[in-house]
Amino acid sequence: MAANDTDIRPVTWQDGAVRIIDQTALPGRLTYLELRTVAELIGAIQRLAVRGAPALGVAGAYGVALALLTDDRASIPALRAARPTAVNLAAGVDRASARIADGFEAVLAEAHAVLDEDLRANRRLSELGADWLLRRRSGRAEGDAEPRPLRLLTHCNAGALATAGWGTALGVVRELHARGLVEVVYVDETRPLLQGSRLTAWELARLGIPHLVQADGAAAGTIVSGSVDAAIVGADRIAANGDTANKVGTLGVALACAHADVPFLVAAPTSTVDLSTASGADIHVELRDEAEVLGWSGLAGQLAPPESRGHNPAFDVTPAGLVSALTTERGVVEIGRGELPGTLWGTRG
Repeated sequence: MAANDTDIRPVTWQDGAVRIIDQTALPGRLTYLELRTVAELIGAIQRLAVRGAPALGVAGAYGVALALLTDDRASIPALRAARPTAVNLAAGVDRASARIADGFEAVLAEAHAVLDEDLRANRRLSELGADWLLRRRSGRAEGDAEPRPLRLLTHCNAGALATAGWGTALGVVRELHARGLVEVVYVDETRPLLQGSRLTAWELARLGIPHLVQADGAAAGTIVSGSVDAAIVGADRIAANGDTANKVGTLGVALACAHADVPFLVAAPTSTVDLSTASGADIHVELRDEAEVLGWSGLAGQLAPPESRGHNPAFDVTPAGLVSALTTERGVVEIGRGELPGTLWGTRG
């Protein structure tokens, strides 16, 4: 079933509530939740009913409007800190909070602007990223008149569900697909909460894009075997030096790409670039409940022995030297060649 960019809006404002797609119910059911208190929104963020850095930025901005509507400004700091690794959540809260003195309507207008700007940014960065990949990895075999379709790999979910409604890494995939240049997408399942197999595969199926779901442990072998032309991932925070935080397991993909000389492209709006964070060493990596790794999503009970404890970082940090390029709505910087994200603003960060 084909779909277009208007079909998925994971976070919107409707009738005095923050309306979200409950991503914990996918792919089985497409369910919407109407959140009418800041506490409900914080709970939805923490249990990943709404997730993805840009989408969290939109949710955070709308959360400030919700705080004013319900006379609950005291909850704004807790909302801002609900997921510490993704910079967009705090940035969205801060941006909307800066309009509090102007009243509720001004705050709501600012939140709408956050959503609209993310949609435009994602469309543009997708075009730029697709162009860069085609220049870097033309795919021309001897005697071919046209580039062959690309074999891509992605980790976690960086599609419409993770943004205001188009996608970053999957936005690049969508742009390439629209040009007839996607052969297949390898979708890492993304343990422990399976954002790849549950969410990315769901989006690709809706879009009619050929894809193969694989275990996370298969990714390196798939890349090194020559089955992948490029890996494309999103980001939750990008430091001034180009270090990139993304869903845990991303670092392994980047290492395999470096070994196999396969382009590793990070796709994110400039709102995810945090020039105030000097390097990945300064990024706070969220540790989640150990039960998520001691059991298996959808299965009751603990699968590991009762004596076992769990280590469950939600993210890892990929060093800048492993990132081939960063595509944003303002351009593409080749971080692996020494360009820094700050060059997008005419500064070296």
